[in-house]
Formats: sequence, C-alpha cells, structure tokens
Amino acid sequence: MSRFRRILVSVDGSETSEKALEAAVELASDAGGRLLVVHSIESLAVVSGFETSVEVVELLHDQGQDIIDHATAKARAAGVEAESALFELDSRRLGELIAEEAQNWSADLVVLGSHGRRGLSRLLLGSGAEEILRLATVPVLVIRTPGSSSPAANS
Repeated sequence: MSRFRRILVSVDGSETSEKALEAAVELASDAGGRLLVVHSIESLAVVSGFETSVEVVELLHDQGQDIIDHATAKARAAGVEAESALFELDSRRLGELIAEEAQNWSADLVVLGSHGRRGLSRLLLGSGAEEILRLATVPVLVIRTPGSSSPAANS
C-alpha cells in the first residue's frame, strides 16, 4: 500500500489541473487515501491595480466553488473521500498557500498541474509549480499535459 494517503490536489479548472485531479484520485483510490481539493482566487486588485467590485469578487468565489465542487464530486464518484477548501490569496503567493495548507492538513503528497510556461510568460506570471516545489515539506507530483512546453521543444 502506498504511503500517500493524504493527498492535497490543487485545481483551477484547466485541462492540466483535470489531469492532476485524475492522478490524485487514482493514487488515493489505490492507497485507500483521501483528498483535500484546493482552489485559490486572487483579487483583480492585486493583478490590475484597480479596485475590485463586490460583484466581481462574488463571481470569482462562485466560479472557484464550482471548480472545487466538480473536483470533489469526481473524487467521491471514484469512491475516494474528499474535502475541499477555497482560498483567496492575500499577501501570500500561491506556493506559500499550498505549502502551508499541505502542512496544516498533514498531507503526504501534493499533486498539481503545470502549464509548462517558459520564457517571458514564465517571467511575467511566475511559476506556481516551481514555488510549490521549493516550499513544500512533502513530495510534490507535477502533472503536465501533452503539448505543454518542454525544454527540448524550446531549445
């Protein structure tokens, strides 16, 4: 039996995070484990420098809740116990939030998708996966979808 029985999986509704969710569900199912499905939203004020309306924040929360509800339902349909958490990023970055939550929940493994951004897009957007790898105190499984950028493809 796998030692990964408490698996935190970060989802954002993308194809890549769907693949990460599938991997986490399979690992948890094989190990008789459970999942913590997490999603984070960030205020547009942080990104754009403009004040965010209450309606926009509510929309982001609703969309985030839909994403984690879908993921949790998918895990439960596969017979895996799952709980969820929706976070709003404040002064913390995504990597800090995931690493902190993994520790607080006593996760054995973190599973996440990576879009494989390189070059200018990575510089501008940062690499959430890289930050999580640096900060997490437990193993991290990074899932990349076919067609993601690879070092060989960018040479």
